[in-house]
Amino acid sequence: MRAVAYQVPQAIEAEMSLVDIDLPRPEPKGRDILVEVKAISVNPVDTKIRKSAKPEAGQWKVLGWDAAGIVSAVGPDVSFFKPGDEVFYAGAINRSGTNAEFHLVDERIVGRKPKSLDFSAAAALPLTSITAWEMLFDRLDVTRPVPGAAQAIVIIGGAGGVGSIAIQIARALTDLTVIATASRPETVEWVKSLGAHHVVDHRQPIAAQIEALGIGQPGFVFSTTNTDDHIGEIVELIAPQSRFGLIDDPKQLDALPLKRKSISLHWELMFTRSLFATADIDKQNALLNDVSELVDAGKIKSTLNEDFGTINAANLKRAHTLIESGKAKGKIVLSGF
Repeated sequence: MRAVAYQVPQAIEAEMSLVDIDLPRPEPKGRDILVEVKAISVNPVDTKIRKSAKPEAGQWKVLGWDAAGIVSAVGPDVSFFKPGDEVFYAGAINRSGTNAEFHLVDERIVGRKPKSLDFSAAAALPLTSITAWEMLFDRLDVTRPVPGAAQAIVIIGGAGGVGSIAIQIARALTDLTVIATASRPETVEWVKSLGAHHVVDHRQPIAAQIEALGIGQPGFVFSTTNTDDHIGEIVELIAPQSRFGLIDDPKQLDALPLKRKSISLHWELMFTRSLFATADIDKQNALLNDVSELVDAGKIKSTLNEDFGTINAANLKRAHTLIESGKAKGKIVLSGF
């Protein structure tokens, strides 16, 4: 089967940073399903792993987590899916990735593809939807109000992949006032189109802009990017006893300033359940099925913004380059081999 992989972690500009190769087609066992990959999307995690993770000597590292495709075969213990089913999912970080024609994945982290979307639009959703959903409901517990705080959430990095879907999920499933940050005219319009009630510029002091809205101090902050640049503003703007969550990787994060306001700190990594085979791993199957239903009901939409063509090394290099520039909005998708 065709795949895109690498053997040495290096800068995307390097000739061998991503390479077109052929690999044997895997066989499903246990609760694994074998998916014929029709479309993928690219996430910041792809670029981080490419630059840091080295495969075993002589082996190839296949990246990619988001995928949409058709079940080709199933393991003997599979009960959720059958061959021919259309699915979408975000995979597991400790297994071979989706930048391949066929991919093995545990059925418990796979959902039914939205009927109203083609494979490309569906592939844009899984990883970011799981991340946003788990942060909002499992970590920040946004359905439990903070006493005295504004029933509002600040989403820092609203135009990114996770921010784009977090805005929509918050609007569809909660009564929160959604305040998103964006700094360029095109990203401001993007987050407004997704349903943000207010947009503030993260290149300017955030706390003063939110105070000027006159709604009070928000009870929740979800930081998707550059948290170390914004932590002081976050502590200033958030209400006492509120909840703050992040998903990025600050070089350093001093949590001590959170103490005075008794702010709780929450990390989210959507790979945790699959990485540790947690007792509730199948919540990701249920979550993705819920996302699928919301899409088909017209309550949320795909965050696909750019289609880079077929799945090959050249196009994946273009996608990695754009993500590393920090100028991407929404999701980048590639389709077919």
